[in-house]
Amino acid sequence: MSLEIRRADGPAEMNALLDLRHRVFCVEQGVPKREEIDGRDGDAIHLVALRAGRVLGTCRLLFVDRTVQLSRLAVEPDARREGIATALLHEADREAAAARAKRIVLHAQTYARELYVADGYEPRGRTFVEAGIEHVAMEKRL
Repeated sequence: MSLEIRRADGPAEMNALLDLRHRVFCVEQGVPKREEIDGRDGDAIHLVALRAGRVLGTCRLLFVDRTVQLSRLAVEPDARREGIATALLHEADREAAAARAKRIVLHAQTYARELYVADGYEPRGRTFVEAGIEHVAMEKRL
């Protein structure tokens, strides 16, 4: 069955993506809920990866002038290593280009750094700890 990547549509998909984020970030990785839910979801575009109507992956895009901040990239544990994160990154590129953005920035968990490097992102600065997890700032010029 094929994978569909698009903007989240309606409350059911929004609830499903928020549930996925909670399970990945709060339960699996131990991120405090107050840090995962930061009050910015209402200002964002949420992308979802769906198969047979099931949300398997998500990420969030916040637009500030000509910069897009990509965050909250999460994939269901049983669907990892299937190219879902890469497909979400490609859709984020399309959204950013449509908005005439000049760059996409993100804070990558260091274990996932190579995923972003393979998609054209470059590290910026030293590693740092955010929500108890080591990260690196990354940027992709469009």
